[in-house]
Amino acid sequence: MIDDPEYSEFPLRTFLDFTIDDGIGGEAVAALDVSDRHLNPNGVVHGGVVFTLVDTAMGRATMSVLEEGRICASIEVAVRYLRPITDGRLVATASVLRAGRRIVHLEGRVTVDGDDRPVAVVQASFAVLEA
Repeated sequence: MIDDPEYSEFPLRTFLDFTIDDGIGGEAVAALDVSDRHLNPNGVVHGGVVFTLVDTAMGRATMSVLEEGRICASIEVAVRYLRPITDGRLVATASVLRAGRRIVHLEGRVTVDGDDRPVAVVQASFAVLEA
């Protein structure tokens, strides 16, 4: 678990207005209620919003398995967008698949609350760094 209460507060999270919470060890969940600020010119949620939501959840999941004094950074993220979304509550779940000393591998999934069909599926690797 991340003990720093300020970890959840950073300008991009505040601007996009999403929540981020720890799940069970090695997991995290981020969620946002879609509004006009999240839409692209075609009226659907911008892919960058979906990416940011799940990337942040993956960072939080990674931090939950690291030793004190370590931080992380995404080094590879592959997102497969599966369907467009125009409204609702997006929920990104992230799970650590394997936590090595230098690299953490994760998978993530973004859905609309109440609908198990994925909006996006994600595979990622995060580097483990000294703070």
